[in-house]
Amino acid sequence: MKKVERISATKEAIKVIATLRKRFGPLMFHQSGGCCDGSQPMCFEDGDFKVGNSDIQLGEIDGCPFYMSRDQYEYWKHTHLTLDITPGRGSSFSLEIPMGIRFIIKSRLLTDEEYNALKEQGVLE
Repeated sequence: MKKVERISATKEAIKVIATLRKRFGPLMFHQSGGCCDGSQPMCFEDGDFKVGNSDIQLGEIDGCPFYMSRDQYEYWKHTHLTLDITPGRGSSFSLEIPMGIRFIIKSRLLTDEEYNALKEQGVLE
């Protein structure tokens, strides 16, 4: 069975990540749980957000680890997440905000095949 990813990104989001990486170096993402600008993906310089025992790594996007709190994961564990961008300035501390854009998450339910593959991979908690 082929490997199933929990998170992916659009080509547009990957371009923004490349721009940010050139400026800031290694990056990381954390799916915010409601602080500041609601629930949104936030991009930081790698290590600038302190990941705790209550956070899990969903995967990587273009080499950048992507984390989410375990509590929030319980609501989203049956979904595949896609990182995208949208015009507009958010009110968060995410690195892309000064560019006049912000990262957003689009989600869809996992198919039965994807869900079962994730269970076999030991990724689904």
